[in-house]
Amino acid sequence: MGIEVIGAGFGRTGTLSLRAALETLGFGPCHHMVDVITKPRQMPLWQEAFASDPVDVRSVFDGYRATVDFPGCAFWREQLEAWPEAKVVLTVRDPHSWYRSAKRTIFALPEPPPQSGDPDPDAIAFGRFTFEELLPRIFDFGDDRPLNEMDEDEAVGVFNRHIAEVKATVPADKLLVYRVSEGWQPLCDFLDVPVPDEQFPHVNESGDFGELSKVLFAERQRALAAERAGAGEKV
Repeated sequence: MGIEVIGAGFGRTGTLSLRAALETLGFGPCHHMVDVITKPRQMPLWQEAFASDPVDVRSVFDGYRATVDFPGCAFWREQLEAWPEAKVVLTVRDPHSWYRSAKRTIFALPEPPPQSGDPDPDAIAFGRFTFEELLPRIFDFGDDRPLNEMDEDEAVGVFNRHIAEVKATVPADKLLVYRVSEGWQPLCDFLDVPVPDEQFPHVNESGDFGELSKVLFAERQRALAAERAGAGEKV
């Protein structure tokens, strides 16, 4: 099957809405950071990909038709190398508004919230993966500052450079620079599919982020428990 649509926009640019839209349009399943949280096998696959030089994302996206958000948006070049016929959707927003949203949400969670008073080894491992292996590849300032202490100008500089690099590299006929507030029409025109007879999905406003995180990590714990139960049955 392979990847047909590459979402190159950073998290907090409407990527959950784009994911829902792409799956409605038939480009599913669509990979998003929520998959890394809820599917325990995803983190080891990313760690294996990071160990390769260059980073090989093919096994990570096996079975997917589209990708959006972190981690995939940081590896749009590698995706284009693996799937040269794919189209690229670059979600954008005002860079300072993006920073304020990211600072309140993804940069404010150094590790997943524990499910009890005892330290959760998986939560600790996932937090280390996110904040020591993944995000430093994108926001690398050459020091050990926590992400929630990033200087706004530096973070916005990374955001703007990323957008500029995508625009300068991807051929114009394969690139859509897109705000999710534009709705269905430009997305459907770009992907050459009909406009659905339903409202465009708008998912995960910043105010819902904390509750969404709790739901996702609870789902991760259930998936891990099911894996362990299955492994116990096989022994």
